[in-house]
Amino acid sequence: KNIMTTLYTFPGNFRAFKALVAAEYNGIDVSVEDFTDEAAALSPLGKAPVLQTPSGVVFESNAIARYLARARADTELLGASFVEQAQVDSWIDFSANELELPASMWTYPVLGYMPFNLDAYNKAKEDLAKGLKTLDAFLLTRTYLVGEKITLADICVTSALVYVMKFVADKAYLKPFGNVVRYYTTCVNQPEFKAVIGEAPLCKEEMLAPGAPKPAKKEEPKKAAKKDKKKADAPPPAPKKTEHPYKIMDKEAPSKFNMDAWKKAYSNSKTYEEGMEYFWTNVDLEGWSVWHQNYNYNDENKRIFMASNAIGGFQQRSDEVRKWAFGVMDLIGTEETVLEIKGVWLLRGDTVDHLKQANDDANWYTWTKLCGPGLAPTDEVKKQVFDYWCQENELEGKPIQDSKVFK
Repeated sequence: KNIMTTLYTFPGNFRAFKALVAAEYNGIDVSVEDFTDEAAALSPLGKAPVLQTPSGVVFESNAIARYLARARADTELLGASFVEQAQVDSWIDFSANELELPASMWTYPVLGYMPFNLDAYNKAKEDLAKGLKTLDAFLLTRTYLVGEKITLADICVTSALVYVMKFVADKAYLKPFGNVVRYYTTCVNQPEFKAVIGEAPLCKEEMLAPGAPKPAKKEEPKKAAKKDKKKADAPPPAPKKTEHPYKIMDKEAPSKFNMDAWKKAYSNSKTYEEGMEYFWTNVDLEGWSVWHQNYNYNDENKRIFMASNAIGGFQQRSDEVRKWAFGVMDLIGTEETVLEIKGVWLLRGDTVDHLKQANDDANWYTWTKLCGPGLAPTDEVKKQVFDYWCQENELEGKPIQDSKVFK
């Protein structure tokens, strides 16, 4: 018998993942709703997530996960014996104390939840490495943490690592923790995990938060000097420095339009109408262009928080062109019908190619030019741009579930 419950949380909250994965394993229907002021009032702490059940409210993410895991004894998510139950609790505590905090301090600035701090960044990486070292040693001879099948211990630990593994922990960082990588990939590829977090590819290159220093490139070892005097005396060729296409554009075809001034006007105007009047008055449509963006695989968007996380990831990976780009991406529709990721972007020049070069994910979208060099904006286009950049509740006749500004 299904237990009807409602989980209130922010989109993409990893602390909600463990509850939702446990619900998948136990076949429990959980309705996921945005964490509003009304939802905050349900919890004594006023924090997300919070679970509303027919019998009462449960707060704190581990308590919520345990509640949903306890709903069916036959799945043994909490362990098959008293000892196993205690062991599951041990790893849940380990995850909360040794993994979740440093993982959050590392990933939150990348995801835009908090400003970057170099000392906190370095400490988070060190503390997480200590936790992963403990985990790696324990998993040397084990597939799962408790017993021979997935328990809530695995669900909590894996959920704590999702954003670390996906966005920031590159191959070099994970090299000492091969057992953890094997364990993590085993868990996230289970159908019950995929139903909640979707595909979870491992990070190829660490995503950096705005303001984070870029890692220094390793210098190649110098070759021994050759005996040939002529060659030894010849000066080495100067390394070719490739300038960013947008920088070249700024030099060869300078534009009077000031992107920083526009971003400030968008943020500080008293009304959206005032901001958009500034935009159309000042924009240089010979040096800039406006594009509509539509995700090619909207039919795969099943959950609001997963699609919202995809939008955040797209914008983080576009950081290289932030000086020459402005955009608003919206998630519209409902989980019961279709969730669509769409947006409107202002880009330097007359092409999307430079954004695609900076962010491979841009290739998974259809881009349609709305106005720019050789294409004047119509009243219809101006209304469309206003709707995408300014509407807060409804877009194209569909509810806006989430909206993120790239500026």
